[in-house]
Amino acid sequence: MGNPHLIVFANEKGGTGKSTTAVHTAIALSSLGHDVAMIDLDPRQRTVTRYMENRRETARRRGITLPTPTFGVFTGDSIAALDDQVVELAQGRDFLVVDTPGRDDVFARHIAPHANTLVTPMNDSFVDFDLIGQVDPETFKVRRLSFYSELIFETRKTRAKVDGVSIDWVVLRNRVQHQDARNKKRVGDALMELSRRVGFRVIPGLSERVIFRELFPSGLTLLDKGQLGDLGVSHIAARQELREMVSGLALPVGEGAKATDLLGAA
Repeated sequence: MGNPHLIVFANEKGGTGKSTTAVHTAIALSSLGHDVAMIDLDPRQRTVTRYMENRRETARRRGITLPTPTFGVFTGDSIAALDDQVVELAQGRDFLVVDTPGRDDVFARHIAPHANTLVTPMNDSFVDFDLIGQVDPETFKVRRLSFYSELIFETRKTRAKVDGVSIDWVVLRNRVQHQDARNKKRVGDALMELSRRVGFRVIPGLSERVIFRELFPSGLTLLDKGQLGDLGVSHIAARQELREMVSGLALPVGEGAKATDLLGAA
């Protein structure tokens, strides 16, 4: 693959903000000066592809330069075809970001074991928690791992034995409800308990904010300074959440002025 850092965003449940976080992570890395490529594994929805196409059109229409990853959508019907596209896009890149469908998918299962960083976004609810573990309905203590968690757990052990690489599995906690403190604590406690068993990291993601949906038609992000007009307090808070999310992924972005500019204070 040319040894790029492979970041796979995967969750078999839809509606978790997976594509939104994948896009913003890739653009953040591009903004830091890295050579980034993206593969969209959902040829039906094409959310990532449409976002990037909108971004490219906005840059053309406004006559500006926007940091944009190279991107492609996978439309093949075989593992070999996927491998070929991965190799082609990965050559000479610093990062390769893969967005997978929000369902059980053979191609997502194939590429996830090759990840350096595996990101599982989830909404802050026990409906989404059920993907990775089941809890007791009375005590909310974790009763057992889900099939998905067992799959990733075994995959990480196999990868470590085969090539000595440890997959950094990150559970991204999106749409945390600040109003419901009891639910927030219960979900948080269950995640911490499960993380100790399975070995993933838990980091804060993005809140439910209209601005992320509003920016889709233009393909812009909150990191595109100078292109968004006047920002309100909530938008500034959302930008800081985005910075903290990228920082929490602990990707090998290096040091320097560009990283400080992106991840520093709002």
